[in-house]
Amino acid sequence: MKAIALPTYGGPDVLREVDLPTPEAGPGEVRIRVHAAAVNPTDAMLRTGAYAARTTDVPPPYVPGMDAAGVIDQLGPGADGRLVVGQRVVALVVPTGPRGAYAEQIVVPAESVVPAAAGTGHAEASTLLMNAATARLALDTLALPKGATVAVTGAAGAVGGYAIELAKADGLTVVADAAPHDRDLVRGFGADHVVDRGTDVAARIRESAPAGVPGLVDGSDQREEVVPAVADGGALVALRGWQGPAERGVTVTPVFVASVRADTALLDTLRRQAEKGVLSLRVAKVLPASDAAEAHRLLEAGGLRGRLVLDFS
Repeated sequence: MKAIALPTYGGPDVLREVDLPTPEAGPGEVRIRVHAAAVNPTDAMLRTGAYAARTTDVPPPYVPGMDAAGVIDQLGPGADGRLVVGQRVVALVVPTGPRGAYAEQIVVPAESVVPAAAGTGHAEASTLLMNAATARLALDTLALPKGATVAVTGAAGAVGGYAIELAKADGLTVVADAAPHDRDLVRGFGADHVVDRGTDVAARIRESAPAGVPGLVDGSDQREEVVPAVADGGALVALRGWQGPAERGVTVTPVFVASVRADTALLDTLRRQAEKGVLSLRVAKVLPASDAAEAHRLLEAGGLRGRLVLDFS
């Protein structure tokens, strides 16, 4: 089968098309014929070696990718009775071993697979799970009561946009940041207050919430810069592993989407919310899988609104 892999860590050009053995579904697993794989920043981190410690026992080449959409073509023994061969599905893929989502066929635990949102194509469907699950995990970690205010930085990005939409569905008030050209986009997600992004974003959030916000989702990975926006004793959720420290009793909690890969109920709830329009699926551009290096160059150039998608059809 065809896959996009890296024989060594490095820049986008290390990504290349390779032929790998077709995997077989084992007990409790399903095999998916992948038609689309979303390209996420974590894929670039794997490519550069940021996760090398996780693959010390696995020989290269390494296959990136955490978001796949396609059709089930094999069920392993004891696989979840929810799923059937021929079903359109999406999967949250954790490439701790050699295989991620950038392949024509992948094998994943059945618990990490849910039906694709009705009315979506493979490209759209592939953009949901990793980023929406990260946003859901962040909000669940903050555990703010209905009516409370949450701040979201990096609000125009994939995780940020989902965090706003999920927060509004939870009954929260949202303060979000945006560049001038993204203000309408961020308002469209449901943000109640939109402030200018940048190094002074904490002060701007304080203008909307003078006492500070009880919770903040740091989608822009600004770390110490955004702590002043959080109220005394409040909480900040970090998406890139930062653990603080922070002053004034502010707690910092890093979240990792792999922790919910087996939470089928959570993943299926996100699918249903996408079907209902609570969550907006955004595709920036679809590229042939063979253009994965170009996709990574576009990703690292920044400014994307929505996810790049690799087409394996």
